[in-house]
Amino acid sequence: MSAGAPSVSACPACVAAPAAEAVAERRAAKEAGLVLSLPTAHCAVCISDVERTLSTIPGVRSARVNLTQKRVSVAAAPGVTADTMIAALKTIGYPAHELDPGLLSTTETDRAGRDLLMRLGVAGFAMMNIMLLSVAVWSGAEAATRDLFHWISAAIALPVLAFSGQPFFASAFASLKARRLGMDVPISLALILASSISLYETFAGGHHAYFDAAVSLCFFLLAGRYLDYRSRAAARSAAEELAALEVPRAVRIAGGVETTVPIAELSVGDLVRVKPGARMPVDGIVTEGASEIDRSLLTGETLPVRAGEGSAVSAGEVNLTGPLTLRVTAAGRDTSLHRMADLVAVAESAKTRYTSLADRMARAYSPVVHIMALAAFSTWLYLTGDLRLAVNIAAAVLIITCPCALALAVPAVVTSASGKLFRKGLLIKDGTALERLAEVDTVVFDKTGTLTMGTPEPIDLAARPRADLETAAALAAASAHPLAGALSRTLGEMGITPAAVTDIREVPGYGIEGRLNGKIVRLGRAEWVGAKAAEGTATYLATGTGPARAFTFTDRPRPGAAEAIAALKAAGKRVILLSGDTEVPVARLGRDLGIDEWRSSQRPEEKAARVASLHEEGARVLMVGDGLNDTAALASAHVSISPATALDAARVASDIVLLGQDLSPLSDAIRIAGQTRTRIKQNFALSLAYNAIAVPVALLGFATPLIAALAMSTSSITVSLNALRLK
Repeated sequence: MSAGAPSVSACPACVAAPAAEAVAERRAAKEAGLVLSLPTAHCAVCISDVERTLSTIPGVRSARVNLTQKRVSVAAAPGVTADTMIAALKTIGYPAHELDPGLLSTTETDRAGRDLLMRLGVAGFAMMNIMLLSVAVWSGAEAATRDLFHWISAAIALPVLAFSGQPFFASAFASLKARRLGMDVPISLALILASSISLYETFAGGHHAYFDAAVSLCFFLLAGRYLDYRSRAAARSAAEELAALEVPRAVRIAGGVETTVPIAELSVGDLVRVKPGARMPVDGIVTEGASEIDRSLLTGETLPVRAGEGSAVSAGEVNLTGPLTLRVTAAGRDTSLHRMADLVAVAESAKTRYTSLADRMARAYSPVVHIMALAAFSTWLYLTGDLRLAVNIAAAVLIITCPCALALAVPAVVTSASGKLFRKGLLIKDGTALERLAEVDTVVFDKTGTLTMGTPEPIDLAARPRADLETAAALAAASAHPLAGALSRTLGEMGITPAAVTDIREVPGYGIEGRLNGKIVRLGRAEWVGAKAAEGTATYLATGTGPARAFTFTDRPRPGAAEAIAALKAAGKRVILLSGDTEVPVARLGRDLGIDEWRSSQRPEEKAARVASLHEEGARVLMVGDGLNDTAALASAHVSISPATALDAARVASDIVLLGQDLSPLSDAIRIAGQTRTRIKQNFALSLAYNAIAVPVALLGFATPLIAALAMSTSSITVSLNALRLK
C-alpha cells in the first residue's frame, strides 16, 4: 500500500470487525498503556502495514489494530514512547495521535447489537418449532394429543418470551416507572396477555392456545428493533474521543532535571519541555525556544504559525520544528482542549432531546390502545358475564392494535433510505438523522478539508528555472513544514533531482537553509529571506542570485463543491461559510463557489456560538465540517455531516459520514431525506388505516388472538413494502 492518506474501501476484510479484535486490543492496552488513533486506517492492508511497521521498533512486543475504532494498541517495553511509534507510522503515510487509554471506555464490542440479534435468533427458532406443533392442532388433533402439543408449545414459548421479550419488558417497566406510556408498554402487555391466555387455555384443556402468535409477535417486533438499531452506527461519544486526545504525559523540568510525569501531577507555573513533533500537553506560555506550531487540530487550518518567547500555545497543538519550554497556565481539565470537549458534551446532550416521529406518534397512540382494550374487556364482561371471553377479546384488541407496524414504520424506511444513500457515498450514523435532515433550511460549511481538499498544492512549477526547482527540492526534503512537504512531494513527482546542498539546518520558526556552491540558500518566510510577502499562501526561495522567488500554493476545492452549493441554493437553502483561515483565502473561496455569507478567523467556540445563534433565530442548521475545531459546532447543529477523512472526534460528533471526496451527494441527501419523511408519514397513515378497519372487528368479537396476530403481521409487511419503494 502506498504512503499517503488512504482512500475509503469496502472490501470484505474491512467490513468484518470480529469481537476478537476488541479483546486483543484490550489485552494489549492493559499491558502497555499505549493506544494510538489512526484516522486514515480503513482496510485489511492498513492493518498489516501498521502492525508490521510497529513490530520492527525495538522494544515493541505486539501491536493490534482495531479497524472498527481506528486504533492500535501496543504492548512495549517501558522505554518505548508513543512519539517513536507516531514517527514510524508517519513515514508510511499513516498520521497517528496518542490517546489516553484511561479516558476511553469504548473498547467493548457491539454488545447491544449482538444481544438483539441473539434474542431475535432465539425467537425465530422457537417460532418455527411452535408453528410445526400448531400445524398438527390446526389439522384436527383432539383431546390428549392436542393438549400434549399445547404443553410442549408452552414449554418452548414461555422461556423464549421471557428471554427474547426482555428488551420490551425492560423498556415498558422504565416507562411505567417514569409515569408515561411508551410504545413498549402495549407491546409488553400484548405478549403477556397472549401467553397468559394460552397458558390458561392449556390448563383448561381448551381448543385454542396462542403461543405461536405470541412468539411470532415477539419475533416481528425484535426484527423491527434490530432494523432500527442497525440503521444507526454504534457511535462513540465525541466528547470522550476529544478528551482522549489529550497527551497523558509530559516532560517536566524541575531543578534543571527533566522528568516524565502524568499530566495530573502538573500545576500552574511548572516548566514543561516539548520536543519537535510532539503535541502540547498543556496550555502555556513559551519561555524558551522558537518553532512553528501546527494548530490544525484546533483551527482546522494546515498552515503553521510561528511561536517564540511569550507566545501562547494550547493543548493539542503540534510543535513542528524546534524544542520549546512552556510555563503551564492550564493543565488537565482546565485546558482549552478539555473545555472544547465540555462544549461538545453539552451539545450532544441537547441533540439527544430530539424525539423521532415514531416516539411522538406513540405518545398519542399508546393511551388509546389501552383504553380500547380496557373498554372491550369491561363491555363484554358486563354483557356476557364470561370472564374468559372478555379476556380473549381484550387480548385480541391489544394484539391487533399492537404498534408493530408503527414500530417498523421508521426503521424500515430509514434502512431503505440509508442503503440508497450509502450507494451514493453517504453513511447514516444516527436513526433520526434523516428526519432532521429533511427539516434543514440552513447549511454551514467549514473551509479547509471540507469545501477544499485540505492539502496545499504548489502551482506554476513548470515555468520556473530548473536550478531553482533543484535547490528548492533539496531544502524542502529536509523540512517538516507542510508547505515544504507539499513542495518536496510535487517536485519528486516531476522527476526533479535535488541539488547538492550541504550544511542543511532548520531555523525554528523561519525556514531551512544550507550551502550551495559556496552561497547560503534559504527556503522559508518572506521576511527571513528578504522578500516582500505575496498575497495568499507562499514560501520563498533565496539563492544569493537575484531577488527571492515565491513558490505559491493553492488548496483546490473538493470535487462537486460548486455543484453542491448551487443545488442547495436552488433548493432555497441558506449557505454560510465559517473558517478558521484568514480573510483573503476565505473571501476568494466564497467568491469562487458562490457563497455570499462567510466569516474568517473563527475559533471553535465561535463556530459553535454561530450555529447556536442560528438555532435561536429559528433556523434548522446542517453543519458540514472535518476538524477538531468543528466538533462542537457539529455536535450542536440540528444535523451534521463530516468527510471520512475527518478526525475521529469530528466523525463521531456527526450524524452522517461522506465516504468519498465528491460533495455533490449533499443535495441528494437532503432530497432523499424529504422523500424518507414522506414515506414515514405514509407508513403511519397505512398503520392508522389498518387500525380503523381491524379494531372494530376485534371489538365486536370477530377476531381471536391468533387472527389478530396474523392481521398485525399483514400490516407490518405492508409497511415494509412501502418502505422498499424508496429503492
